[in-house]
Amino acid sequence: MKLLLLLIPGLCLLWGLPDPSADAVFPAEMVSFTPYAGNPVFTGTGEPATWDHTIRERGYILHEGKTWHMWYTGYRKGSDDKTKLLGYATSADGLHWTRYPANPIHQGLWVEDMCVLKDGNTWYMAAESRDDIAHLLTSADRIHWQDQGAIDIRYKNGQPLSKGAYGTPTLWKEGKRWYLFYERNDEAVWLATSTDLKTWTNVQDEPVLDKGPDAYDRFAVAMNQVVRYKGRYYAYYHASAFKDWREWSVNVAVSTDLIHWKKYPGNPVMGNNASSGILVSDGGKYRLYTMHPEVRVYFPK
Repeated sequence: MKLLLLLIPGLCLLWGLPDPSADAVFPAEMVSFTPYAGNPVFTGTGEPATWDHTIRERGYILHEGKTWHMWYTGYRKGSDDKTKLLGYATSADGLHWTRYPANPIHQGLWVEDMCVLKDGNTWYMAAESRDDIAHLLTSADRIHWQDQGAIDIRYKNGQPLSKGAYGTPTLWKEGKRWYLFYERNDEAVWLATSTDLKTWTNVQDEPVLDKGPDAYDRFAVAMNQVVRYKGRYYAYYHASAFKDWREWSVNVAVSTDLIHWKKYPGNPVMGNNASSGILVSDGGKYRLYTMHPEVRVYFPK
């Protein structure tokens, strides 16, 4: 019987049938979603005089207690000032959002494409700053953020990362060790770790998630989020099938060690130029939010 179970995936591939083991590794609640009829749930103001005329890139949502918290990037489209600023909004249901009246909440630094993780009494934000250089920010109240500077990433041998962009930073923590996923020019995703949040060292100098070989992610990949579910890690990443990146999709990969990732054979889980997807629990089930170029929500089918 054990031998037969081991042979089933290979036989299915040989005969052109779906692999039944994929349902166990990629359960429907993690990969199958349907759009909310009221989408979009949050957009830029569309008013030229406002700082968040347009929103862009990965925003981030945390559901804590009875409140949903969202951080997002806004800017004045068409303005000479291209600075991207940090905004904050809250919601009682994750669908109807109220902007913080004192937005933008951080003006001393270009902030976009952020990931937020709470540890103890501190919120940590990894975000892209100018020239796609990742920075770490910290907050004691979700609103007031202190820039801790550009994230110092080293190769496995301890030498500084070569000059150039390193963005879409994604944080994860287990025990006393922090994990940072990052991309370089959307070519691939690398993983570095740290125990002091000051120096980050690659676990390997080769990517942990690469482009292709399938068409949907052939020209760009960038990780948005890591979720642990039933003993496995799920990475939600955006990708492009086009050389000019004119359209994006949301995709999923799975891992047991954060280093070796297997892509979902049904990718993309969300197309139609949906980008920067993150999963958020409503207390019972997961919702999928896409954050760019507007915030949309998808419920499990």
